[in-house]
Amino acid sequence: IDDCSDERTARCLRSVRGVRLLRNESNLGFLKGSNKGAAAARGEYLLFLNNDTEVTPRWLEGMLGVFEQRPDAGLVGAKLVFPDGRLQEAGGIMWRNASGVNYGKWDDADKPQYNYLRQVDYCSGACLLVPRALFEALDGFDDRYAPAYYEDTDLAFGVRAAGRTVYYQPRSVVIHHEGVSSGTSTKSGIKAYQLVNQVKFRRKWRKALARHLVNDVKNIERAKNSGERRRALVVDARVLCPDQDSGSVRMLNLLLILQELGFQVTFVPANLQCVSPYTQRMQGLGIECLHHPYFPSIEYFFETRGPEFDLVILSRAAIAGALLPFCRKYIPETPVIFDTVDLHFLREQREAALYRDEVKSRKAVEREALELKLIAESDAAIVVSPVERAVLKRKLPAQHVAIVSNIHASHEGAIPPFKARRDFLFIGGFEHTPNVDAMLWFAADIMPLVLKELPRAKLHIIGSKMPESICVLASKHVITHGYVANVEPLFASCLLSVAPLRWGAGVKGKINQSMSLGVPVVSTSIGAEGMHLVHEENILVADDPADFAAQIVRLSRDEALWKKLSDNGHANLSRHFSVGAARRGLKAVLTKLKLHPNRI
Repeated sequence: IDDCSDERTARCLRSVRGVRLLRNESNLGFLKGSNKGAAAARGEYLLFLNNDTEVTPRWLEGMLGVFEQRPDAGLVGAKLVFPDGRLQEAGGIMWRNASGVNYGKWDDADKPQYNYLRQVDYCSGACLLVPRALFEALDGFDDRYAPAYYEDTDLAFGVRAAGRTVYYQPRSVVIHHEGVSSGTSTKSGIKAYQLVNQVKFRRKWRKALARHLVNDVKNIERAKNSGERRRALVVDARVLCPDQDSGSVRMLNLLLILQELGFQVTFVPANLQCVSPYTQRMQGLGIECLHHPYFPSIEYFFETRGPEFDLVILSRAAIAGALLPFCRKYIPETPVIFDTVDLHFLREQREAALYRDEVKSRKAVEREALELKLIAESDAAIVVSPVERAVLKRKLPAQHVAIVSNIHASHEGAIPPFKARRDFLFIGGFEHTPNVDAMLWFAADIMPLVLKELPRAKLHIIGSKMPESICVLASKHVITHGYVANVEPLFASCLLSVAPLRWGAGVKGKINQSMSLGVPVVSTSIGAEGMHLVHEENILVADDPADFAAQIVRLSRDEALWKKLSDNGHANLSRHFSVGAARRGLKAVLTKLKLHPNRI
């Protein structure tokens, strides 16, 4: 829209190719000019972009991506920055009196609180993306605000009233030369309409505004997320890397379930690292991720921001041991859930017994005392298997213990048949020492027996942080892949997977992952523990080298058995390790803690 600019600007615009240019004979102002342009537009989406802006690479891609990712999206705004790089707006906050504030104005635009996808009250009209059909259904920008100001906020409130959501997308960065077109003083000129239209807006949306917080600097952090949402703080050892370990897969899905249950989620890695691209991916999912250098210590975070949260989840014993005292010191009334991930003392007891190591045995006793103390001092605990819940019920009968197990989605689409496959695989992150032991034992004691019956067989070993002791196993029969970004092609080509774990606890993501892709598993009893698995129904179980090798050979030759285990493994996953199963477990513990009893 050329809103009656001077002739020099008009000549410049006429030279631009690839656009339809509409020139107004008189200056209509932002609101009416935008409505005129929207009426002439033919695309699926309408983009409103001020003439005093500069866009940055991939800005539009980020905004469009929100509509692909979030079916509820109705309006998306960009991160606005000043020409010097400081933040101008990370979404807008609307107070109860209809005054607004640009969240984060003049601050460092790279701070974590400004860099995750977020529901907001409104976004500035300097850069807005909205579906054309929705804009038309709302009759465009309301003429009562002509010539400008509050029309963007009014549109955002209308979008919400229509059942859609307003999002701020920090990946879309737009430089806004604020005030170049209309000045910055509200005492004269177009800018004076800001105060006039505030009164009109307050009158129109008084019922909706009654649910907003009062104008107070103490309310800014809670008000930055639109709607009456609970706040959950989750602390784990490090940034989640779901393509590298099953614990990250589970935790990421748990965070997404918390979002579904109405929580705005803040995630803190205990080492306070920002790890690309994983931190950015979590931010893109709407999870606030805190990191250095913006928070010098975890205690500082609890002291300064702890009161914002309605729930704290501490993952793993080391994290709970370090941070539970901060919870009780700074936010004593906030319920704390200790997510054990697995009972570390149970794993350590088994390792000590396997190696007959007295030092490890004493450490396991100390670990048990610590974990039981942490569970008793928490408001509730989460375990991943019925076996571990039974252990805790015997030792701590008064504590509430819920099961929230591994979370995997079943593979959709055709599964390659038995005859299209060959060989077998092992997958597991090698920072987890039971996986190292499993492969060393398999290579030394089981693989030679398999090769006697299947001389062409090959084992594919997949896993991040592979140590030298595993790398040296490579041969014509053992392929050591290390980290593989996309493991599905390997699963699709292999006949079976193995889980020769001799010690451990919890449930095994490697078995879940294999079954999710329709690949049968041969496992030890320890590997299959707590996973609702039955030998020869949905898994093959063997604990000594000869039997383990025999089960691999048997499965490699029996197509009917392979098909049975593949189908039943899929069914077991859907029943016990789906998003729905985890949601039920999490709902139970939240209800026990009286969090959202009417909404979950």
